[in-house]
Amino acid sequence: MKRNLHLLMIDPQNDFCDLPASYLPVDPVTRQPLAPALPVPGAHQDMLRLAGLINRGRAGITAISVTLDSHHRFDIAHPTFWRHADGAEVAPFTEITAADVRAHTYQPRHLAALPVALNYLDRLEAAGRYQLMVWPVHCEIGSWGHNVHADVRAAYGHWEEASLGIVAKLAKGANPWTEHYSAVQAEVPDAADPDTQFNTKFVRTLAESDCIYVAGEAGSHCVKATVEHIADYFEQEYGAASLARLALITDCISPVTGFAAQYQAFLQAMAARGVRLLQAADVQAELLANAGEAA
Repeated sequence: MKRNLHLLMIDPQNDFCDLPASYLPVDPVTRQPLAPALPVPGAHQDMLRLAGLINRGRAGITAISVTLDSHHRFDIAHPTFWRHADGAEVAPFTEITAADVRAHTYQPRHLAALPVALNYLDRLEAAGRYQLMVWPVHCEIGSWGHNVHADVRAAYGHWEEASLGIVAKLAKGANPWTEHYSAVQAEVPDAADPDTQFNTKFVRTLAESDCIYVAGEAGSHCVKATVEHIADYFEQEYGAASLARLALITDCISPVTGFAAQYQAFLQAMAARGVRLLQAADVQAELLANAGEAA
C-alpha cells in the first residue's frame, strides 16, 4: 500500500541562496545584476540536491508544501524601522534589545511606534527563543528575491503536472510588527492577526502523513523554528512516538553564517526526540520504494 509522504520545503527562495552569477538576472531599472539579500552559504547546492530529489522521486511523493518568507520593506526586523539616537542608520546584523531601546541607543524611525516596539521586544525576550536581529531587507513581496529557487520551482512544477496535484504555498512574515521565522506561528503572535497565530489546520494536515520530509533555509532560523513548533504540537497531541514521522534532509539545509552551533544543537535536540536525520539519497530510496520502483 502506498504511503502518504509529504515534502515540506521551508523558504527555498532566491534571497536565501548563494547563487552563482549565471543565476542572477539583470535588474531592468538599475541595469545591474540582482543579488540575493541574505545568502546562506551552501544553499544553492542544497536546492540543486532538493530539485534532483523531487525530479527522481516524484512518483513517490504524495504532497508538497512550500513556505514563503514574505516581507514588506518596512518591518521591525529591517533597517528601515530603526535608527541610532543620533539619527544614523542601523546596520544589518545588529541585535537590538529592549534595554537598548530604553537606553535610547536605538529608536524606531516613527517615534509613535516606540510603545509597540518595546512591548514586542519585552514579549520576544520573555519567550527566550530569539533576540531581535536587524536583517537586510529580504524576501520583499513581489521581488525577484521572494521567488523560489529556479530549479526547485521547475522540479515541483513537474510534480504538479505528473500528479495532477497542487503544491501548497504558505506565506508568512507580512505582519511588519513581529518576526515570523516559523512557518506555523510568529515569534510574538498578534491577537488581531490570525496569520501570526499557530496554524493548527496546516499542522494537522501534516499529521495525516506517514512521513514529513523537511528541507530548506535556513537551518539555524526558519527551519529550526518551524520544526520546533511542529514537533511540540505533535508530541502534545499525538505523543512522543509521532515525532518519528518527521525527517530532516540534512544535505538540503544550511545555517546562516555564524549560527552553525545553533543549527547543530537543533539537529541533536531533534534526533534525541526521535526525529530522523536523513540525506537526500536516503529519502530518494524511500520515495522510489513508495512508487514501487527500484532504487
